[in-house]
Amino acid sequence: MKEIKFKQIEEAVYHAINEAACNLNQFTLDKLWLAKEKEKNKLASSILDDIIKNDEIAAKEMIPMCQDTGIVVVFAKIGYDVHFTCDLYEAINSGVRKAYNDFYLRKSVANPLTRKNTSDNTPAIVHTEFSKGDTLELRIALKGAGSENMSRLKMLNPTDGIEGISDFVIETVKLAGGRPCPPIFVGIGIGGDFEKSALLAKEAILEENANPDLEIKELEDSILKKINSLNIGPMGLCGDTSAFQVFIKTAPCHIASLPVAVNIQCHANRHVKVVL
Repeated sequence: MKEIKFKQIEEAVYHAINEAACNLNQFTLDKLWLAKEKEKNKLASSILDDIIKNDEIAAKEMIPMCQDTGIVVVFAKIGYDVHFTCDLYEAINSGVRKAYNDFYLRKSVANPLTRKNTSDNTPAIVHTEFSKGDTLELRIALKGAGSENMSRLKMLNPTDGIEGISDFVIETVKLAGGRPCPPIFVGIGIGGDFEKSALLAKEAILEENANPDLEIKELEDSILKKINSLNIGPMGLCGDTSAFQVFIKTAPCHIASLPVAVNIQCHANRHVKVVL
């Protein structure tokens, strides 16, 4: 049995937020460089170059790469042999509160009706699951509104099938256009129920490994090819790269439904994983 204390969680979240806001992960940087090398459109290539330079300056100076420093989303995987001496949610939110104050990150969380700002970027959105072992894994993402607002969910008919899923995703990306600051990452959740499909889609945008299911991988590649043929391009100003990646997560669903959620993430795919 491993004991994990308030301070450990608070500090892990605190430092992870600063890292995510200022130092873009290598996985996303590699996608940017590869897109720039392949891009044939001169304007699009120059935009990608500017994005890369911006990210390099942010990392060097440890300043946010984007003014929208997002709402904090945490996926916590809790080992069965972990014992908390504190409230996990309170510890996470304390780390968020301190990070957004100390690192001068924009506070972007408000009451949905009065629009009054909470003034410290809390509460974070926290999802939990249990697993074997004695570790606490935290996947921490900063989710901006520009891309989140372009996300959609639809309850398809089972007869719509794979073609219906693909059409809905392409329609969603078309409607978004340049507003989510492309090139984008597209997370797709298929199955489960209404809320499960959305959660799967959110998790999908954080994936950095190829899908082990070859049939699903084939569908991902097909959708990505269609998206990149739309000529939306970097920042919506045309070009070869409208999306970097499409990743699909699935769950069994009711025989009479086919939930499909599409979560869109901008080119600044800010996420960090820490393990305690």
